[in-house]
Amino acid sequence: MKALVTGGTGFVGSHVARTLAEQGADLRLLVRSGSTLANLEGVPGEPVVGDLCDPQSLRAAVAGCEVVFHVAADYRLWTPDPRSMYLANVEGTRALLCAAVENGVRRVVYCSSVATMGFTPNGRPADESSPVSLDNMIGHYKRSKFQAEQVALEAARQGVDVVVVNPTTPVGERDIKPTPTGRIIVDFLRRKFPAYVDTGLNLVDVADVARGHLLALEKGKRGERYILGGENLTLKQILDRLAAITGLPSPRVRLPYAVALAAGAVDTAYTGLLLRREPRVTLDAVRMGRKKMFVTSARAERELGWKAQPVNDALRRAVEWFRGHGYA
Repeated sequence: MKALVTGGTGFVGSHVARTLAEQGADLRLLVRSGSTLANLEGVPGEPVVGDLCDPQSLRAAVAGCEVVFHVAADYRLWTPDPRSMYLANVEGTRALLCAAVENGVRRVVYCSSVATMGFTPNGRPADESSPVSLDNMIGHYKRSKFQAEQVALEAARQGVDVVVVNPTTPVGERDIKPTPTGRIIVDFLRRKFPAYVDTGLNLVDVADVARGHLLALEKGKRGERYILGGENLTLKQILDRLAAITGLPSPRVRLPYAVALAAGAVDTAYTGLLLRREPRVTLDAVRMGRKKMFVTSARAERELGWKAQPVNDALRRAVEWFRGHGYA
């Protein structure tokens, strides 16, 4: 099986690529010019230089491939120029799907995000059928991923064999950027987490997410979305687990939402707008935290045979990787 993987140099994409390689796939790996290839060390495959913002490079990358795993995305909770995020996430997805159709690709597995689900303030777990619209999306990352997912679903309605997976919050090794969730772990290891807010996430082992991509290829239904989730945990529970793994103290001070909102507003205005650097606490991140992002993966369990492992081992591996690579 000849498979193209976009985003293979990133966190989730590198795990998808490794899992495919272990299954004997013939890999082609889309990499941007100047990308760091550390996450692909030891992965057999053909690297091809391309960019989601360059449709011609995508057509060349797809040529001759049987399946495509589209994992690449611009994942930032703040950007000085949101246009670049929409160009990569939305128009890049559109261009890649067009290239797949032109080249007769059998199936595309599109990696979306749990961010596109409909969440409520009461913390009741969301699923793929929870009511949601673009107006529910906070920030440019969520909005761009929601729009990109709609592009994929519309392509499926037009007959393109696309399956969508929606990972929750992956944790584990090789979170090279790191992702916003990885920064929580790094800040905890650096003892820069003096307080917490009342929010919640669904954590999942990144290795399980990679296996979920292959299950979607084999068993997913065209045009369906599948949440790939693990454990629903409050932020305090996550920090307590990190404390148990590392021996470091977990914060005991709960920060009121209004105080967190004010801090996010000040940091976004000063660091982001004035200094043009990424804020440590973005206003959008605080606003997102108002709702607990709890979900159920029942559809994936029922239709794909998905089963996530307890997330503690992934947290331990993340801690070891960040420490071993000089993040903390």
